[in-house]
Amino acid sequence: MKGAELLVSALENEGVSRIFGVPGEENLDVVEALRRSSIKLVLTRHEQAAAFMAATHGRLTGRPGVCIATLGPGALNFTTGAAYALLGAMPMVMITGQKGILTRKQARFQVVDIVSAMAPLTKMTRQIVSPATIPSIVREAFRVAQQERPGPVHLELPEDIAAAQTAPIAPIPPHPIEIPVAHSGALDRAADLIAKAERPLIMLGAAASRPHLADALTDFVRRLQIPFFNTQMGKGAVAGGSGLYMGTAALSERDYVHDAIDRADLIIAIGHDTVEKPPFFMGAHGPMVLHIGYLPATVEEVFFPNAEVVGDVGPSLTLLADRLEGRLPKGGALLGLREAILRHITDRAEESRYPLTPQRIVHDVRQVMPEDGIVCLDNGMYKIWFARNYRTAVANTLLLDNALATMGAGLPSAIMAALLNPGRRVMAVCGDGGFMMNAQELETAVRLGLDLVVLILQDNAYGMIRWKQGVDGFPDYGMTFGNPDFVAYAHAYGARGSRVEHADGLSAALETAFTEGGVHVVAAPVDYSENMRVLVEELRAHEKGV
Repeated sequence: MKGAELLVSALENEGVSRIFGVPGEENLDVVEALRRSSIKLVLTRHEQAAAFMAATHGRLTGRPGVCIATLGPGALNFTTGAAYALLGAMPMVMITGQKGILTRKQARFQVVDIVSAMAPLTKMTRQIVSPATIPSIVREAFRVAQQERPGPVHLELPEDIAAAQTAPIAPIPPHPIEIPVAHSGALDRAADLIAKAERPLIMLGAAASRPHLADALTDFVRRLQIPFFNTQMGKGAVAGGSGLYMGTAALSERDYVHDAIDRADLIIAIGHDTVEKPPFFMGAHGPMVLHIGYLPATVEEVFFPNAEVVGDVGPSLTLLADRLEGRLPKGGALLGLREAILRHITDRAEESRYPLTPQRIVHDVRQVMPEDGIVCLDNGMYKIWFARNYRTAVANTLLLDNALATMGAGLPSAIMAALLNPGRRVMAVCGDGGFMMNAQELETAVRLGLDLVVLILQDNAYGMIRWKQGVDGFPDYGMTFGNPDFVAYAHAYGARGSRVEHADGLSAALETAFTEGGVHVVAAPVDYSENMRVLVEELRAHEKGV
């Protein structure tokens, strides 16, 4: 066997069915091995998009997605995707090529030290120097990528090692690894803390959205009847219908959900990861904080828990609920604030203004998406509005990035979501700036025959930074640009396209796009003047009690 064949055999052993990327000449032995394997090579139009797709596979399934690139420039194009997966805790394996290491007939042409470049961006990075080590290295790569805290791993396979002949070596079979449940002493202390609380509040963070955790979390919340809010990346972690949802901390302070946060005397932070923008600022005179997570809390200036429960979160929550169920007469003390918080959030959601307001856009998207429909956000001003206003009933149905917060990930992540969930409605929501950063992947979506709707919110500017510029008192400068005709752009790729021309046209356009099937781009102008009114002026007045 060749080293490349050993590699592909090891990937099959890990259950890999797709590998995303843009191979080069240094990968050709791997490409040939893939051609004769059960793994499908999904060619993308940029390596960054391939990494976003592989990371989203990890996020949605809990199993590492895999992507491939050549050496030098191709490998370096993985770095943003690596950081996206590292900060977002998404398991992923990146495979890159390299010139031969036994001889150097091309000297240093295109040679970059990718292993060193990937070191701060991955959980593990390694150059493969012998075909005999491939099965064990691949097994270790997948194990490291999946174990808590999940993240990216990088393997570099030089072309001469890929081409080298070796005796067949059996892959190393994976085996399940159970995380230990939290210590009984920690559970007892946590139960005592919760039982003594006068106004407890649960916070669901990014790690609460692990694919396997939804049932245990939902059961815990419903058994204790303590109201909860979530961080941006914790949305949907508890199934809908509990009547206990208090809102999303899309901002760090002063929003309506902070009425509950500021009055709580205990916040039970489940799965909070401090890579997220702070959902609240912890201070010396604030509430007590109980951290429940797979790993110990990371102590930061704004987050330093008073107690911790560390272990496998699902079983640990069940044991904690066993200690507390029926013993919390004050568990719902903050529920009286719920109606007012949610009413403020939905204010003006059906306003007939054109261009459309963010509130109306979120409302209309919610109207056409079923409970299990998946909305994948790029990064821009609209992300705050979707995080704040979009109600989720199922885990991982609003995919947003509040860790690296990179632009350009919305369309690739939606492509991956559509591949994994045929038959479910999937929508990418992108600003015009973020969309154009990976717009070429429309061709990938069309080639794959996906049913996918891409909503482009058009303000002809980098709207988030333009808003911050105004909030900080700077003049409007340097953030505006021109755009192509997005309908014609979609048609050029073989996709359908439509433009929203009036306030009541968005939901109809989206419904038509889903009904027609295929890849459909819907362009809608957005009026971001609401940013200043709601997120600055109204919240300042709310803080002062006006």
